[in-house]
Amino acid sequence: MTSTDTSASFQMPEGLSAGDTARLRGLRRMRALALSLLVLAAVIYAVTRNQDGFLGYVNAGAEAAMVGAIADWFAVTALFRHPLGLPIPHTAIIPNRKESLGESLQEFVTDNFLREDVVRERIQSAGVSRRVGEWLVTEGHSERLVAEGSRVLADALRHVKESDVAAVIQEALIPRLKEEELSPVVGQLLEEILRDDAHRGLVDLALDELGRWLAINEEEVAALIENRAPSWTPQWLDKRVAGWVHDQVLEWVAEISRTPDHNARIALNRWLTDLSDGLQHDPETRTRFENLKERVLSQPRVGVTSVRLWDALRRALIGSLGDEHGLLRRRALEEIEAFGQRLIDDPELDRRIDATISDVAAYAVNHYGSEVATIISATVNRWDGKETAERIELHVGRDLQFIRINGTVVGGLAGIAIHAASALI
Repeated sequence: MTSTDTSASFQMPEGLSAGDTARLRGLRRMRALALSLLVLAAVIYAVTRNQDGFLGYVNAGAEAAMVGAIADWFAVTALFRHPLGLPIPHTAIIPNRKESLGESLQEFVTDNFLREDVVRERIQSAGVSRRVGEWLVTEGHSERLVAEGSRVLADALRHVKESDVAAVIQEALIPRLKEEELSPVVGQLLEEILRDDAHRGLVDLALDELGRWLAINEEEVAALIENRAPSWTPQWLDKRVAGWVHDQVLEWVAEISRTPDHNARIALNRWLTDLSDGLQHDPETRTRFENLKERVLSQPRVGVTSVRLWDALRRALIGSLGDEHGLLRRRALEEIEAFGQRLIDDPELDRRIDATISDVAAYAVNHYGSEVATIISATVNRWDGKETAERIELHVGRDLQFIRINGTVVGGLAGIAIHAASALI
């Protein structure tokens, strides 16, 4: 019996983690304590044999304590292996029934943990968004997040090969764009832009840049007009006409820029509205747009230009991400800190984010919870019976040794009580 109770009967795989090593030490200590009580009871029983009076009570208690200790040792050991190596029926329960054990554990986790109401309640009570906000505003956290995120993103961009991008554009993106009818999508997008008046800023920017260019390049504009003048007109007249035309065009552009309801703006809006409607509902307009799209995408330079644009953007991003004091990282840090503060100060935002997290978690649990839980049974099924028993014993075996200790103590007290009752009778 003592040989099976030693730590030699427990052979864990090599490379135990620090936690498993601590559990193994605790298990061995409790086993040694339980065994020591059994040995102590056996010694007391041997010393007090054939004694009357008080020692008779001690002898009866020691005898019952040995019985209780042995019985509970048998019960605990039978969970994990055959006691004394004997193939006694209904022993080594865990190794022999590990598949059903894994299935039962999987069912238990699914029914009691992977449930929508449990997940929602836990997320709401945890206050995930507020905790994230508090973490973000804590000194140093946002900086570390930006630094690590910049490093990871820059490394990812460095590993993107130009040949791979070219292959995606040439073999996937451009053929897909050719196949898809884009005119309704473009028309709907243009309609949304016009409805929100989102194009006004772009028009103003274009007018400002055009006016600035005309003002700076007066001589080039005048020369262009002079070159278009008839050969029989005097040169001085050409110069005066060119200067007048330049001034009129410059004034016209400035007038459009400062007048929100200018006729040119109204005409542009009307043309864009007709174009939006035609792209969505007019077959002829849609056909012309699709033909234009086909001609543009068929140009060899489209793929080359797209790759070059991507490469320029990639190199610019890598440079900006690598600059600790650059605008991109400073702006990212400011936005993250501001977002973290909003998570703390804005209860409505906090509530919405927690609700969104709860919805995502609930969806995942409802649709994939059972698949996630199968990891339990699949993992247990991959273990052999002995490994399963050893892993479980490593985690719960220390507490189970208290059954043996309690059995020894309770058995001894029961033996004394029975001996007293017998004496009274």
